[in-house]
Amino acid sequence: MVINQQEALKNTGTTKASRPRLLSLDFFRGFTVAAMILVNDPGDWGHIYWPLEHSKWNGCTPTDLVFPFFLFMVGVSIVYAMESKKADIANHNKLLLSILRRTLIIIALGVCLPLINDFQFAHLRFPGVLQRIGLVFGITALLYVKTGIRTQVIIAVSCLIGYFLLMTLVPVPGFGTPNLEPATNLGAWIDRSVFTENHLWSSSKTWDPEGLLGTIPSVATCLLGVFTGTWLKMGKLKTSADLLKIMGAGIVLIILALIWNPFFPVNKQLWTSSFVLLTAGLAINILALSYWFIDIKGNKALLPPFLAFGRNAIAAYVLADIIPALIAAIPVGKTNLWSFTYNQLFVPYLSPENASLAGAILTVLIIFIPVWILYKRNITIKV
Repeated sequence: MVINQQEALKNTGTTKASRPRLLSLDFFRGFTVAAMILVNDPGDWGHIYWPLEHSKWNGCTPTDLVFPFFLFMVGVSIVYAMESKKADIANHNKLLLSILRRTLIIIALGVCLPLINDFQFAHLRFPGVLQRIGLVFGITALLYVKTGIRTQVIIAVSCLIGYFLLMTLVPVPGFGTPNLEPATNLGAWIDRSVFTENHLWSSSKTWDPEGLLGTIPSVATCLLGVFTGTWLKMGKLKTSADLLKIMGAGIVLIILALIWNPFFPVNKQLWTSSFVLLTAGLAINILALSYWFIDIKGNKALLPPFLAFGRNAIAAYVLADIIPALIAAIPVGKTNLWSFTYNQLFVPYLSPENASLAGAILTVLIIFIPVWILYKRNITIKV
């Protein structure tokens, strides 16, 4: 995943000696991680700057794009990190053990990080962002190593159609008719049955936006990243015609999403199949344009800050949980250092929404300091 890129993405051409690092991949991942931190750490949860809010239910805001973009990039990264290892069949067992280890570490990080703010287990949330990243990475990496592209395409299509059929045709125990409402859909019932309400998202307690059933279409998101990475790795994005081809594929996915939307609405919390197609289509176009602009045309002046986040993406995400918690634990009078700083720097001079945005930007800048140091020293923290 993120970690292997330091070793596996050294080159991108036909020979190892001649292939430069795929900077657009680091850039897009770094931009996505910085955006993740921005939306996860507003200065005031009661006054979130509107583009940084998730959609209430159906629909899609800029914030809703962040997580699927990251999973898409996980798929691209799998190709670049594992292509040569996949060809070495004799070492597949070693590779699969490595995939399992990384999967378990990422899931464990996701489960344990909330304990920093509230060290108690009775209501510890089991599903979560890192947990889904770990599960999707593990499943997709296994599929990439052990299956061919045709099988992967069949699995991706089956995930999207199968999830649609499950959510719209299977009756929900205790509620009867299949539905797509927050607390009464099939995925919410499964999460309550497996985790109980004590271990779901605290803001709802009856459903979880990173629930188990949503892992199925999330794998399709990651596989679409695998397909894009495979296409890029083949070196077929060299001309304007090539750029139009891959962007055309992205546009087709977006059109399919819009066609599907009336029957299975775009919805980030449910990770609907139309949401997968829409976000993957947008991700393909952004990555293709980044590849063309950065790797083909060589425009690199503004890259370093995003490369710093991109090359230590998981570390940055973890630090965004740890560092604010540590700052908030430092007492200042009757409050803490974070609240004191926020109330002194932003609240008196800005509207509530702009103050909240300023607080989020400040958090990103604080996390940028350690990841920049790691970047300048060419250090990648491995999972």
